[in-house]
Amino acid sequence: MGPFELPDFYCPYPARLNPHVESARVHTKEWAREMGMLDDPEIWEERRFDGMDYGLLCAYTHPECDAEELDLVTDWYVWVFFFDDHFLEIFKRTRDVAGAQAYLDRLDLFMTDDPPEPSNPAEKGLRDLWARTVPGMSDRWRERFTRANHELMQESMWELFHIEDGQVSNPIEYIEERRKVGGAPWSACLVEHAVGAEVPERVAGSRPVRVLTETFADAVHLRNDLFSYQREVEEEGELSNCVLVVERFLGCETQKAAEITNDLLTSRLHVFEHTTFTELPVLFAEQALLPHEQEAVLRYARGLQDWQSGGHEWHMRSNRYMNGGGRTGLRVSPRHVMGPGGLRNHVHVPYQRVGPLPLPEIPMPFAVRDNPHLEAARRATLDFAEAMGFYTLVWDRAGHDGYDLALCAAGIDPDAGLEALVLATDWLSWGTYGDDYLPAVFGRSKDFVGAKAFNRRLSAFMPLDLVVTAVAANPVERGLADLWLRTAEPMAPDQRAEFRTAVERMTDSWVWELANHIQNRVPDPVDYLEMRRRTFGSDMTMALARLEPGRSIPARVWGSRPMTALVDAAQDYACLLNDLFSYQKEIEFEGELHNMVLVMQTFFDCDAPRAAELVGSLMAARMRQFQKAAEVDLPALLDGVDADADVRASVAAYVVELQDWMAAILRWHRECRRYDEPTLRGTRWVAGPTGLGTAGTRIGTLLGRVAS
Repeated sequence: MGPFELPDFYCPYPARLNPHVESARVHTKEWAREMGMLDDPEIWEERRFDGMDYGLLCAYTHPECDAEELDLVTDWYVWVFFFDDHFLEIFKRTRDVAGAQAYLDRLDLFMTDDPPEPSNPAEKGLRDLWARTVPGMSDRWRERFTRANHELMQESMWELFHIEDGQVSNPIEYIEERRKVGGAPWSACLVEHAVGAEVPERVAGSRPVRVLTETFADAVHLRNDLFSYQREVEEEGELSNCVLVVERFLGCETQKAAEITNDLLTSRLHVFEHTTFTELPVLFAEQALLPHEQEAVLRYARGLQDWQSGGHEWHMRSNRYMNGGGRTGLRVSPRHVMGPGGLRNHVHVPYQRVGPLPLPEIPMPFAVRDNPHLEAARRATLDFAEAMGFYTLVWDRAGHDGYDLALCAAGIDPDAGLEALVLATDWLSWGTYGDDYLPAVFGRSKDFVGAKAFNRRLSAFMPLDLVVTAVAANPVERGLADLWLRTAEPMAPDQRAEFRTAVERMTDSWVWELANHIQNRVPDPVDYLEMRRRTFGSDMTMALARLEPGRSIPARVWGSRPMTALVDAAQDYACLLNDLFSYQKEIEFEGELHNMVLVMQTFFDCDAPRAAELVGSLMAARMRQFQKAAEVDLPALLDGVDADADVRASVAAYVVELQDWMAAILRWHRECRRYDEPTLRGTRWVAGPTGLGTAGTRIGTLLGRVAS
C-alpha cells in the first residue's frame, strides 16, 4: 500500500503517442548497452530498464518528431535518468561530497568540442550526445543548453547537502532549487530541438517566455514528486520532494500534503495557460515579431504542453514510480476549474472591510542603528518631492512626511554621509511615489495601453551618456531624470547599462500588477513571490552591491548558490513583512490584489488570520535560511575557493548590510504612519499598490552608497 492515494490530476490536454515508439525503444536500449549503462545491476539491469520504458516517455512527450530525432531525445533521457541513479548509488548513499563535486566538475568537460576520454557511462553518454546534438543549433541555444546541463548536474550537490544535513527545504527555496536539479529547464531546451524551432533571441528572456518555461518546469517537477514520493522518501532517504516539504512546513498528514502539492501543480498549469493566451499576443505585438518568429514561440509552447500531457501518461505506466489508482487521459474536474489558479483567483471582491490584521510573531535577530543625518534627510526629501511635483498629484506634503522614508534609509545605512543618505531617501521617495502614481493615474480607467506607454518612456530619462534630451511630462519622469544624473555619473558605461536594466525590470513589474487588476486576478503564489522580488528591485540590489567602492567579491562568489540564497531570503523576508503591515491599507482602502496574505487566502481558501500565520511562517523560514547561508554556507564556500582576506571582509560587510536592511525595514513599518488606520481614514489620497516594498528599500540605500 502506498503512502497516500494519488490526487485528482488536472490534465486538460490529450496525450499523443509518436508512431516511432517501438524503434526508439530498440535503439535506446542498444545505445544504453553500448554506453555501459546496463553493466552494473546495482544501478540498472535490463529488466528494470525495460520497465522504466524511456522510449515510451519520449514518444509521449515528443509526439511529432521524426524517428531520428526521437532516438536522439530518448537517448538524452536515458542519460539523464542514468546520471541521477548513478549519482545516487555512488555519492548520495556514501555521502561522498568531495568525490561528488569532482565527478560533476569533470562532466562539464564533455560539453566541449574536445572532450577527454570518458571513464564511466555518464561521461561516455554525454560525449556521444553532445556531438550529435549541438551542431544543428545556434550558438545562443548552445549556451542555454550548456547552462541547463551544468545546473542540472551541479544542483545534485544541493540534494546531497540536504541529505548530509538532514535538512528539508522551506517551500520557497524548494521550488527554485528544484527547477535546476529537476531538469525541466533542460527538457525545455530539448523541446526546442525536437520541434525544430528555437525561441527568437530577442524574446527568449522576456517575462512571457520565462513564465512558460518556469511553469512548465514547476508542473513537471511537482507531478514527479507526487509519483516518486514512495521511492525517494521511503526507499532512498531523499529529502528533496515537495510533498515532504509541505508535510514538514505545515505539520500535516502525507495525504493532505499530497493534495496541496497537487493544488500548486494545478495552479502552475493555469498560469501557463493564462500566459499563453493573454501575454504572448501582447509580446508579439510589442516586439513586432514576424510570422515565422511567432510560429516558433507557439511551437515551443505547444511542445511544452505536449510534454506535460505525455509525461503524465508515462508516469502512470512506468515501473519507476508509485502509480496505482491514478487516472490517465483527459481530466478536468469542477475543482480544477474553480479551485486554486482557476476561477477562484478571479472572484475577489475589492474594498472589503477587513480591519487591522493581527500580526504573527515576526523574528528579528538583528539590532537597528541610526544615521546622525536623519533629520536633514527628512527635510531634504520633502523639498525634493515638492520640486519634482509629487504634491500636485497623488501625494501631499503632510502624507509624505508621515511616511518618514528617511527613517528607513537611516537605519539601512547608519554610516552613510549626508549626501548619500539624502540620495538614498530621494530614491525611496521616487520609487514609492511611482508605484502609487501608476494605479492612481491608469488603474482607475484601466488604461493598460497608457500605462505601457508611460513605462516605456522612463528609459529615455536614463541615458547611458548622461545627456537627458527627453522632456519630462509628469513628476515620475522629472524625478527619475534628476536621480539618474545624480547617481549614474560615477559609473562606467557598462555599469550604467546594468543599473538601467535593473530599474526597467522594477518599473515593468508595475505594469504586470496593473494587468492583473484589469483581469481582477489574484496571482499564483509562485508567480507573486518571484514578481515581488522584481518590484522590490533585487536585480538592482545585486548590481549596485557589486559596484560599491572598495568592494572585492569575485563573480564566482556573487553567482554562487549561498550568495543567491542569502540575498533572495532577505528580499523575501522584507517583501512578506511589507505585505503583513500593508494588508488593511491595500485590501480595504485600495482594492489591491498583490499581497501575500490575500494570495495565501486565495490558494488555501482560508481566512486572513490563518493566511497571516502562513506568511509569518514563511518569513521565519526565510530568516533561518538567511542565517544559515551567512553562518555556514558562505564561510564554507569561501574556504572552498581559498578566498583572501579582502574578499572575506567584503562578504562579511555585505552580510551586515543585509542585516541592517531587514532590521531597519521592520522598525520603519512599526513607526511610520503609512499603514495605521487613523491615517488611512484621514488621508486625502490613498497610495497605490504594495507601497514601500515595491519601491525597493534596498535600492535607495545602495544607490546612495554608489553616489558617495
